[in-house]
Amino acid sequence: MSFIELKDVDLIYGNRAADSANTLAVSGANITIAYGEFVSIVGPSGCGKSTLLKLIAGLVRPSRGSVKVDGQEVLRPLKTVGMAFQNATLLPWRNIRDNVLLPLEIVEPYRRRQRQDYKKNCERVEMLLEKVGLSGFANRMPWELSGGMQQRAQLCRALVHEPSILLLDEPFAALDTFTREELWSVLQELWSFRKCTIILVTHELREAVYLAQTIHVMSARPGHILKTSAVDLPRPRTLENTFEPGFVKIVHELRDHIGRGKHS
Repeated sequence: MSFIELKDVDLIYGNRAADSANTLAVSGANITIAYGEFVSIVGPSGCGKSTLLKLIAGLVRPSRGSVKVDGQEVLRPLKTVGMAFQNATLLPWRNIRDNVLLPLEIVEPYRRRQRQDYKKNCERVEMLLEKVGLSGFANRMPWELSGGMQQRAQLCRALVHEPSILLLDEPFAALDTFTREELWSVLQELWSFRKCTIILVTHELREAVYLAQTIHVMSARPGHILKTSAVDLPRPRTLENTFEPGFVKIVHELRDHIGRGKHS
């Protein structure tokens, strides 16, 4: 049974149905995702990858079709979603612990219990920071951390309220190659630890193959799903695996689909 389902989804950006300035961002998108699955969405720039994340999170409503999570149509922003973006967007006036705690001050039922659960919540933060290699950095300010360390903290913040869905929009795109590849391993370990449903939007095909169980390839705008590929590679995956023939073959196949999708 699917946990997330997009059925015949269109999304039009604009104010009026007959407005010539309207943009059809997504057209006829169909996706099914199982609970606990790690999915990547790839495709050319501007094809609607980030729009799919907004639809799943309930930040925008489809112009046509339906978006369902756990059998319920998504009609408003979901509380059970964690999100991380290309920029870490940590609050500069809060230390790392307080930045990671932020969702627990906003999302119910944690919000109403934040005072009595403060010690327990801090322990949860420390556990997550340790998982991503930031043990001992809870009292540091964001500006004291490198870009890669800030992204690690952002992942902890996205997971601290134990979401059922983690949406990642190019979270490592601004990092150097070495740091980016290091964080692939961190994210893989976090997923094996938490087993929430993860949807990763990325332009980096090696990243998609390294992390995902399933990869959806989108066409150029208006975006629709051209190809769905299962990544049948053993876990845990390592950087050495990225040079193996089976891994390289999947990357080349994805690149070929994306190239053809630009003209579809």
